[in-house]
This record gives sequence, C-alpha cells and structure tokens, in this order.
Amino acid sequence: MTASAWTLLAVFLGLLLLLAWPLGRWLAALCEGRMPRWIARVEAPLYRLAGVEPNASMGWMSYALALLAFNALGALVVYGLQRLQALLPLNPAGLPAVSGDSAFNTALSFATNTNWQGYAGESTMSYLTQMLALTVQNFLSAATGIAVAFALIRGFAARGEAGRRSARFGAIGNAWADLTRLTLWLLLPIAFVLALVFVSQGTIQNFDGYKTVTTIEATVYQDPQNGPDGQPLKDAAGNPVTKEATTQSQTLPMGPVASQEAIKMLGTNGGGYFNANSAHPFENPTALTNLLQMLAIFAIPAALCLAFGQVVGDRRQGWAILGAMTAIFVVGVIVATGAEQAGNPLLAALGVDPSAGNWEGKDLRFGIAASALFAVVTTAASCGAVIAMHDSLTPLGGLVTLVMMQLGEVVFGGVGSGLYGMLVFAILAVFIAGLMIGRTPEYLGKKIEVYEMKLIAIAILVTPILVLLGTAVAVSVEAGRAGIANPGAHGFSEILYAFTSAANNNGSAFAGLSANTPFYNTMLGVATWLGRFAVMVPVLAIAGALAAKQRLPVTAGTLPTHGPLFVVLLIGTVLLVGLLNYVPALALGPIVEQLMLWK
Repeated sequence: MTASAWTLLAVFLGLLLLLAWPLGRWLAALCEGRMPRWIARVEAPLYRLAGVEPNASMGWMSYALALLAFNALGALVVYGLQRLQALLPLNPAGLPAVSGDSAFNTALSFATNTNWQGYAGESTMSYLTQMLALTVQNFLSAATGIAVAFALIRGFAARGEAGRRSARFGAIGNAWADLTRLTLWLLLPIAFVLALVFVSQGTIQNFDGYKTVTTIEATVYQDPQNGPDGQPLKDAAGNPVTKEATTQSQTLPMGPVASQEAIKMLGTNGGGYFNANSAHPFENPTALTNLLQMLAIFAIPAALCLAFGQVVGDRRQGWAILGAMTAIFVVGVIVATGAEQAGNPLLAALGVDPSAGNWEGKDLRFGIAASALFAVVTTAASCGAVIAMHDSLTPLGGLVTLVMMQLGEVVFGGVGSGLYGMLVFAILAVFIAGLMIGRTPEYLGKKIEVYEMKLIAIAILVTPILVLLGTAVAVSVEAGRAGIANPGAHGFSEILYAFTSAANNNGSAFAGLSANTPFYNTMLGVATWLGRFAVMVPVLAIAGALAAKQRLPVTAGTLPTHGPLFVVLLIGTVLLVGLLNYVPALALGPIVEQLMLWK
C-alpha cells in the first residue's frame, strides 16, 4: 500500500470512531427506551391509530411473527407497485410494468436489505416506484435489522425470570415500537441531513424527467506540425486543420436521487438509482461525498457495538466486538489495496508496466486506493453500493470481497445484522473455550446450553448451504451457465459471487453475470429471503432464551470476554467456522485464477 492509501484508511477509521461514539449513546437510549418526553407525545397518536401498546414487551415468537408479517407485506407492496407502474403517476418516461420475475426478485431483495439489482434503475423504475417502493423499503429493512439486534442485546442485558422458564421464554421488547422509533428518531433525521449535504455537493434531487442537454466534445485531428511533409495539414479547401469543438446533444435521466442515496448508504442497502450505482456522478459527485458514503455505511454498525457494551453494563464488551471487526477489516483493505495497486503481472508481456496498478473498472476520479477501500467497505458491511466494478478486480482483490461476505457479513455487516451475526460467533467462541477448559460456557453471565447451540448451528449453516447449493445448481444447468460472460475460473467466480451476495444480503455484483433472467431472478430472490429470515428467526429465539435466564455472577473461573485474548479467539472462530465451508469453492474460482497469474 502507498502512503496515500494508508492515510486514507487512517482518516476513514478516525472519523468513523468520532461518529460512532455519540451515535452509539443514542442507539443505547433507543434500545432502553430512555428518550425525551416529547418523543413519546409524538409517537402516542401513531400507536393509538395502529392499536399498539408500545410498553407491552413481546416474547420472541411474537416478535419474530410481527417482523415476518411486516416484511412480507412490504414485499407484496413493492411487487405490486412494480407491476402496476405503467398505470401509476410520476412516470415521465412512460416506463412499462416490470416483468414478473424481475419484480419478484426486487421485492424480496429490497425487503431483506439485500438490494440486488438485475436491472438498470433509470430505465426500468418510475419515480413513484423508486420513491414509494425502493426508498421506503430502504428505511424499513434497515429498521428491521437494528430491531433484531436490539432484541438480542436485551436478551443479554435481562436479569431473567427467577424460578420459571416458560415455553415463550423471555420478553425482548416490542417490535412495533422498535420499528417506529428506529425509523422516526434514527434513520429519517440522519438521512435527511445527509441528503442535504449530498445535494450541496451536486447529487441531483428533482423531477425533471429525461432532460436533453448540450455537451461539448473535442474533435481530435492529427497535429498539423506532424504532417508527413513537415508542413501544417490542410483540408480540401486549403485551410489549416485545427482542433475544434463540436456540440452534441445527450439525454440524461434525472430524478429524486439524493433522498434515496442517503438511506441507501446509511441503511447499508446499496441499491442505486442509476445502473452505475455510486460510480455515477449524479449519485456520488465529489471526493467528499465518496468519503461520506463510506462513513455512512459503517456508522450504525460501528455505533451498535458501542451501544451493546453500554446496554449490557460493560462498555469493554462493545469495544472487544468492535476491535475484532476492525482487525479483520483492516487486513482485508491491506490485501485488496495492495493487489490492485500491484496490478496485473500478465500485462508485462504486452509491454505495460504492471506497477501502474490495475485501473480497469476503477473510478478514475477517486483512484485505486479509494476504489479498493470502497469495495471492501461495501462487502464487509452488507451494503452492495459500488464505485468500482468488482468483476475487474484482480483475483486476489475479488477474493477479499468474496471473503468479506462469506464470513457471514459480520465484519461491521449490515445495520443490526452485523452485530447479531458477530454475537452469534461470540457465543460459539465461548462455547469452544468452555469445552477446552472443561467449564460450562457463559457469555455476559448467561449460561450457554444445548438449546442455544442448536440455534447457533442453524444460524451459521443457513447461508453456506444457500450459497453452495445455489452455485452448484447454477453451474449444472444451461439456464445458469448461459449468464456467464467469462468462461473458466472467472465465470465460476461470477456465479459464486452472485449467490454469496444474495444469501448474505449484500447486493453487490461482479457485474459480469447476466442475471436478469427468470432462472437467476427466482433463485437469487429465494436466497435473499431465506438468507435474511432463516438467520433472523433463530437469533430472536436465542434472544428469548437468554432473556429468560438469570445472570450469573462473575467468578475466578469465568472466561473474560473483553480483552485481547478473547478478541483473538473471536477472530479465529469467525475465520475458521465462517470461512472453511467455502474454501473448496474459492479454490475453483479466485484462488486458481490468482495462481495462474503467479505461474
């Protein structure tokens, strides 16, 4: 890595820490219900209208059913708006209805915080669909993920129900109150301010339809001084040929972009208004917006770690989780940036200096270091927004983005899902440590027993099964192989990346797979739904079980879970358990491709 790359990484992490501290305190207050009275007065009419008692805490089953029903209804609304958009207003280009399979995929994708897009947004979705379907789901899916994290945090913080253990287990909060508060008092105000900042930098926010503009393009001629006879070149009339400017007309799509861009990043959603996503200057116009977008992606996931420590009564626990995430992330950035800055060694045979770096598919405005950092940020955080085409990364750089997702999206991860995914690994780590030293495992004073470990096994194994099974089916049938743009190891990586992105609710793509087909829209849509809720429901069950348990006092034999030793144990558990499932598949794709470069 160059000095400028190190500086960019240091500045990014420093600013992230400054943002995470106050945001973490507010998240802790929301989790515990410690809010100003005026907020309760604003919320009260909403709860009365919906028939909700916000102080009535739910058991985990009721909480899970509420979230499932809420998100299923949201998916149906998104599907309906796409299918009916030709008949609805705010469609200046007269765009037709979205096809059934694409609408199905998009509805499930946006409801699950995946935001996989097999279409070009500016030529497929009307203004109404972009705003009422996609942008609204960006808020609601993000709130759902944070609500589940809140439920698990409360499970650890609860003192338990002494002397009884009901079938419903412990209460973990009210799903409707959590969704309301997270949307109104966290996501909306921050997204509003962020959207205004984006507009000030040049991100568009309008309803101008498809505007025809006049551009200036230089018509390049041979330099007159370099004519074959040494004399200035002349045209047929005998006039010297000079470089001149010609004007051209171009039709540019417009729309309410800034409002969607803000929550797209803040909620780790990633679905772009334009096909080029954040590489488009209307979405990401300046170096400042590029930095702010990366910070927005990590802000809530990092703050949730600190909120976790505050709510459970030991801030060191939150710092330990944040430290494990940061360590894995920094290693990923170093490897990816180094690989992209080193370039492709095969170019040397063509007379190209590979030390200039791999510029293919990069955002030329921001450079290789910023493009590589953005690629690792977006795949580590379950966002999916891109400023560089991941299909053009070196095999080693592409491997890093795959690994960040295949770890379970726990390296910061999505809003909420990153924390509860890492806490699942933390429970597994203390269980393994307990087996090694012959003690009943405990985490934060809660005894980890057979029931919790069965749920943890389900939560950890769901996504590898979806990824590997989906990839195997896709490479085995003609409908799956037909979408490959590059045969061989790289083509396999394109399919593996697609199912990894879908099942882990990331949404980014290698950009080399033609996935807007009935086969991929259906397969990836199902993978996004199961990858979200087949993990979320076991996590809520764990939260209920922990909430019903009494907290045990710390003794001399209790494994400390706040120091460097536990951070190392946690990182090792994430790498070994989270990644080993994928090693054979990775060996068939990016690993063998990288070995071919080194050969």
